[in-house]
Amino acid sequence: MTRNDKTDKIRVRFAPSPTGFIHVGNARTALFNWLLARQKGGVFVLRIEDTDLERSKPEYERNLIEDLRWLGLDWDEGPDVGGEFGPYRQSERLAIYHQHAQKLLEAGQAYYCFCSQEELEREREEALAKGRSPVYSGRCRNIPLEEARRRLNSGQQAAIRLKIPEEGLVRFSDLVRGEVEFDLKLIGDPIIVRSTGMPAYNFSVVIDDALMHITHVIRGEDHISNTPRQILLYQAFDWPLPVFAHLSMVMGQDNTRLSKRHGATSIDQFRREGVLPQALCNYLAFLGWSPPEGKEVLTLEELVSLFDLSRVNRAAAIFDYDKLYWLNRQHIKLLPRSKKLELALPYLREAGLVGDNIGPAEEQWLSQAVELLLEGVDKFSELPQKFSLIFDFNPEALDEEAKVIINTESARKVLKALVEKTSALSDFNYEVFARLTGEIKKETGIKGRDLYHPLRVMLTARASGLELDKFIPLIEEGARLKFPRPIKSSLERIREFASLLGIEPAGKPA
Repeated sequence: MTRNDKTDKIRVRFAPSPTGFIHVGNARTALFNWLLARQKGGVFVLRIEDTDLERSKPEYERNLIEDLRWLGLDWDEGPDVGGEFGPYRQSERLAIYHQHAQKLLEAGQAYYCFCSQEELEREREEALAKGRSPVYSGRCRNIPLEEARRRLNSGQQAAIRLKIPEEGLVRFSDLVRGEVEFDLKLIGDPIIVRSTGMPAYNFSVVIDDALMHITHVIRGEDHISNTPRQILLYQAFDWPLPVFAHLSMVMGQDNTRLSKRHGATSIDQFRREGVLPQALCNYLAFLGWSPPEGKEVLTLEELVSLFDLSRVNRAAAIFDYDKLYWLNRQHIKLLPRSKKLELALPYLREAGLVGDNIGPAEEQWLSQAVELLLEGVDKFSELPQKFSLIFDFNPEALDEEAKVIINTESARKVLKALVEKTSALSDFNYEVFARLTGEIKKETGIKGRDLYHPLRVMLTARASGLELDKFIPLIEEGARLKFPRPIKSSLERIREFASLLGIEPAGKPA
């Protein structure tokens, strides 16, 4: 029997294991579940699957909750907010699993298995050698329950296995993959409780999903092989099946599973890089799904209104970092100026460009500088490098392109003329620069790139950067402010560059 989602309130869950940081594939799963719940007026449950006691850590649970909230996702039930069907940590539900295992044993639908690991491995090797599927033979299947309990009381250890039909098919309809079936001969009697007393994944997840009234199980396709075992458990308990939807794996552009060698893969990494949560959610939604209108830059609210699980594609989702960073730039543009500065400051502080206490004048200047320098920045972590144009002036470390620009006869004429015309100046601004540039052009006949590129190199020690009509006002104002690393004014830069090149004003000894 399958739940009728037309009459039941949709209940979905995200059930991560706190064994590390959330991978983008898991975050995509959380997002799709959340979008469906919010769109349909349903319930989104957060459940922590922490039965792997050796690898599960409280700090990972704290991190995953923090990362999900940072993404903008909230939940109606969970370990930190409670709910009617808790506890929401599996480690706190062990008694529940034990009770349900005993029900299956008493009903003759499960049995104790006393086989050692060595015996099971030997069985497996023999089956493979004979060309058979290496499934459990069922050698403990007919041990009477009373005898099994006597053996347990004598100190023997045993796992608990689900007793399933030896022949037949398990079929289910998947919202993404369509009709799916598995041959029972390839499954064997699965372990539902290990000899340590800990529940197996497939057992605990079915108990939890059923008791929490989960109507839709949306998860990665790496779980699809678990689905027949889980369906058999639903059937053993005579529980209605949820609707299944298995999402394609998230792959790198080389068509291998996304991993650290491709770049950042965890929400924590993207967060630290300065990717906006709204941009990351926007991109994650496009991993296997696309909106009908074809619009690309979407807020969470727009994603909720447009999301349609029936439009999710079964093809592998390729993670395109360039597309993510393009979306991030678009979302950065939508931020108010004050928010841009707020997000930029931690990166500027970490780079030692600004201190903890910023005066009103410095804050206003920084806001203007961030607005100008964010253009073309993929993520906020790149901003300090952009600010190096302002704070770092090192004519002794010109790159090859800059050296080529100034190493011509016309460039020397232009630079010498600028040095001459500014030698007696004490004030400088863009209007003065524009007037002097016009005079140099008229006097030398040099114009265009041959005129402006050497001047840019002299003022910035770079071959490219901000347009000078934006750059000069920025450094002139910045040079009057107090920062941990002082900003050099235009005149300071011209004179330092001239000294390096050995250019002296007329009348002054070289």
